[in-house]
Order: sequence, then C-alpha cells, then structure tokens
Amino acid sequence: MTITITAFERSPDGGKGLARDTRVRWALEEVRQPYEVRLVSFKAMKEPAHLALHPFGQIPTYEEGDLALFETGAIVFHIAQRHAGLLPDGANPQGANARARAITWMFAALSTVEPPILDLGTARLLEGDKPWSAQRVPLVEDRVRNRLGQLSRHLGDADWLDGAFSAGDLMMVSVLLRLRASGLLDAYPNLAAYVARGEARPAYKRAFDAQLAVNKPPAG
Repeated sequence: MTITITAFERSPDGGKGLARDTRVRWALEEVRQPYEVRLVSFKAMKEPAHLALHPFGQIPTYEEGDLALFETGAIVFHIAQRHAGLLPDGANPQGANARARAITWMFAALSTVEPPILDLGTARLLEGDKPWSAQRVPLVEDRVRNRLGQLSRHLGDADWLDGAFSAGDLMMVSVLLRLRASGLLDAYPNLAAYVARGEARPAYKRAFDAQLAVNKPPAG
C-alpha cells in the first residue's frame, strides 16, 4: 500500500526543514519506506476534504490503505512501530526496556522540550509589538534555557539520548532545530553537536532536500 503524506504547498519557513512534514519524511527515510506527498494550500487545509483527515486543519497527515493519521508524534510513532530502524527490538526484556525509553524520549521532546520553544517563537514573532513583550521574552527564554540545561546534562558526551539513534532522537533533534535562529543553542556545545549529528544523517538530508525542493522559487 502506498503511503501518502500531506505537506504545505508553500511552507512558511521557505523550506528550512521546520515544517512538521519534515519529521515524517525523515522517519520514512530512516526506515527506507517510499511515500508520496500531496501538497495542500492554506485554503485547502480548512476545507472539508482535509478536515476529514485532520480535524484541526493542519499538516502533516498520513494515509496508508484505510488508515489515516494526524499529529506528527503519532505518525512517527506508528512508522517506528511498524518498520525496523527507529526503535530497539523489544523481543527480549533488555530490548523492551530500551524501546520503552526511546518512546519516552519521543514524548519528552514533544511534551516537555518543545512547548517553551514554541512559546518563545510566539513571543518573539507574534507578540513582539506588544507593550509587555520586553518583559515576557526574557521569562520565556529562561524557561527554554532551563530545559536545555537539563537536556544537556543528561546527554553529556554521548552521541544520542539512550544508546543508538532512535525515534526519540529524531523528534528531539527536530524540536531543537527550531532554536537555531535564536542563538540559545550556542551556549550548549554538546546539544549543538547533537543537532549537527542528526542533520548529518543521510535520511535527514534526503528529507530536508525533498522539502526544500517544494519551496524553491521557480527558475527565471
């Protein structure tokens, strides 16, 4: 069965890999599963056909046969469970424990680390003209630094969060990439190097290039 995902017809980030379809593309590339992409305009995202797939009118969605999914974390989790390569083999107790820890890191990336990062983006980009912005932004930055410090201490000098690369690392690197423009990652060299290792993976490069190709301006 052909896998079809949806992505922005024109991504707000211009193809820098921050749109959430990049995370799904990366997961599919890691497990070497072919997929098709249906591009969706902002208008089409709010129309009944897309809302039937994603009730909140966002991207990405995932379709395979009679299965339709939304929410990036759920999609990546499904891919990781169905195909080898993103979660440890749970056939024995040791592997089952490692698999559970990798899943925990997926949840941590989305539920603990990403929220203050998204809040910072909102504070800087959408609320920067508010009279209270000068007071709010430093508070949000401190919350981000707190999470980065905690994550940095856990990672230490390891390459990945828990042994081999997993879906937990895929999600965490994807989340941390949102901080590149802020400069906040620069204070944590081990996290900056961690993100660079993720970006250096061939599967990530293929996913990034595929998303960028959609957003390149037409020649001439």
